[in-house]
Amino acid sequence: MVLKPWVMPEVAFDPEQWSQARRKVRQAIAANHLYEDADAVVPWLLAMQQARPEDRQVSRQLEQVSQRLRQQFERLLREPERQRVALAQAGLRLQVLQYLPVEASAMAQMEQALEQARERLALNRRGEASLRRGQLGISEPGALADFQTVLERWPGDARALQGMAAVESALLRRAEEQAAAGNFTQAEKLLSTAAPLREPVGTVEQARERVEQLRNLRVESLLRSGLEDIQTAAGLRAANEKLQLATQVAHAGDARVRQLAWRIELATRYGLYAPGQALRDRLSSGGFAPQMVVVPHGQYLMGAGESELGAVEAEQPAHWVRLDRGFAIAATEVTVAQFGRFVAAAGARPRATRRGHSMVYEPRTGNFIRRSGVDWRSDYLGAPAHPDAPVMHVSVRDAEAYAAWLSEQTGHYYRLPSEAEFEYALRAGRQGRYPWGEAASPPANSGNFTGDGDLSPSGRRWSNAFVGYADGWWGAATVGSFAPNPFGLYDMEGNLSEWVADCWHASYRRAPADGVAWFNPGCRRRVVRGANWANSPLQTRAAWRWLQESDVTNARIGFRVVRGL
Repeated sequence: MVLKPWVMPEVAFDPEQWSQARRKVRQAIAANHLYEDADAVVPWLLAMQQARPEDRQVSRQLEQVSQRLRQQFERLLREPERQRVALAQAGLRLQVLQYLPVEASAMAQMEQALEQARERLALNRRGEASLRRGQLGISEPGALADFQTVLERWPGDARALQGMAAVESALLRRAEEQAAAGNFTQAEKLLSTAAPLREPVGTVEQARERVEQLRNLRVESLLRSGLEDIQTAAGLRAANEKLQLATQVAHAGDARVRQLAWRIELATRYGLYAPGQALRDRLSSGGFAPQMVVVPHGQYLMGAGESELGAVEAEQPAHWVRLDRGFAIAATEVTVAQFGRFVAAAGARPRATRRGHSMVYEPRTGNFIRRSGVDWRSDYLGAPAHPDAPVMHVSVRDAEAYAAWLSEQTGHYYRLPSEAEFEYALRAGRQGRYPWGEAASPPANSGNFTGDGDLSPSGRRWSNAFVGYADGWWGAATVGSFAPNPFGLYDMEGNLSEWVADCWHASYRRAPADGVAWFNPGCRRRVVRGANWANSPLQTRAAWRWLQESDVTNARIGFRVVRGL
């Protein structure tokens, strides 16, 4: 801000009216009306002094006014707010003081102080302008040099200290942005640059912690994705790409990166199987894992077409899924005996055991009811299950725990199948409304379905069933009781519905096209695939999918596992 130069106002002073002049001066002093116009103190006192140079009262009053203006000048130089206005006001008072009794040395000091204050203000303002333009002055001219110059010449300057804090804040923000983009080397450089800018107040360390959190999340994401790539459709090439990225992001010697490298090497060395080949891993605690069958890679149209009878939005849109790598899936659903080996060895307490109840079939009413004392050892009625029966009354967490135990026991990666893998294995190279094609009823001995020839223990028949079909079972059959599908898999449709790895999504919009599970960490609603022994024909379609909470247990849901190759 620039004010007009101060010019001595002309006053209408009559020496003959001295008393009136003294009274006017006293009133102006009381009102702090010092120099602004022709009615102010300074022009009147100077006119009176010119008329009577010997008048001591006028001299004393001029000294008082000079002292007051000098105090105002000093206060304006220290004003922290609106500094441009304050310095302009200080300069105006300095112009007035030139007419008043002030020693030459004092006047020179004030002029020097004003010039330095203006220089300090200019440096701070230039630094602030650079800040607004994003020119921090790290690798180019900018704010940092200006604020540092101010603090070197005027230590403790509040405005420059605030500017340094803003530079630090901008550097920390850029560091976190670089970290979020995966550029942790640049983030470290920015943090190191910010660290010495001012006395530590914890902000740099807090930013460093946030960057490390982002680094850890990035590494975990890459490793998790890499492990999935090894065992699913993405393949070893994608896993190696994740490994390279994780090596760049993680600190040297990170054990998690070494683990991913080991898993990739394992998959490369032992992933050489042929389509249709059966394999069975030995458990370290004795016995064997479930028999697995290698499913060939390929692509298929997943979901229900728009014209499919009975199709719903949750099964659409139909979309192509390509599985570039084969996988091994259990030939049958996990049995009671197999699950029991896990419970005994791991000391596990599955959901229904902890809760003390599950949902069973009630023959008298034909409804499903909650019954106490039912868990994984029970059949669909709540009675003790046959060892070769498919295990039921298990939650998806129980199924995932079993798969994790198999991984520990065998050294190979076991998991639940993705929804895309399950439907691919269920269709087994065929495309149609049902797993067997378009025929209205299943082929004989093809599975445990609701047929109008089935009869319950209490003499009931299905009210909505496949016409002309009977399988001889009411409730789940022992595994492998029916003919396998073209991939050599049993009961992919019928017997029990099965948990898969995916979270529930209301449709296939934006669904993965590479066969991986569509999973959101922390989700509680999960997908169940494949019809069970109590499902209607409409629910036996190949595209049918079912929503269940993750802690649900009942007599209609079991599971099978997938092993990576």
